[in-house]
Amino acid sequence: MKKVVSIIAVFILFSCGAKKTSGAAPLYEVLTTQSSGGGNIKFFEILTEPNEIKMLENDPLLADKVKETDTNSANYVILNMGEKNTSGYSIEVVNVEETDKNIIITVKENNPSPDAMTMQMISYPYTVVKINSKKEIIVK
Repeated sequence: MKKVVSIIAVFILFSCGAKKTSGAAPLYEVLTTQSSGGGNIKFFEILTEPNEIKMLENDPLLADKVKETDTNSANYVILNMGEKNTSGYSIEVVNVEETDKNIIITVKENNPSPDAMTMQMISYPYTVVKINSKKEIIVK
């Protein structure tokens, strides 16, 4: 009888224990999309080296999202639209596909809606994306 009770007690203890889940990280994560703060010209920059990624770690908007340990397993992409004459512009990631050799990022440049109130100001929209892969990146 003692054996049965002890077996049941052990079974209950193991079944109530913490379960470890190993969820895979998503292929990409949009870290920030800003309407101002980008560069003067249109460019897409792929950051792969630890010294390049260090620049993002020092940015106040990205400091808590970019970790030094990610430099071995992730790349970062800066999508910059350049100088725009009004507010309301943005750049967004439409799709990210992984092939056997590379990562293909499809982006869309959004113009302000004709009905929307826009401010007559110079803006520099940009987006920063984290790609959880070290494969070659192609931006379309």
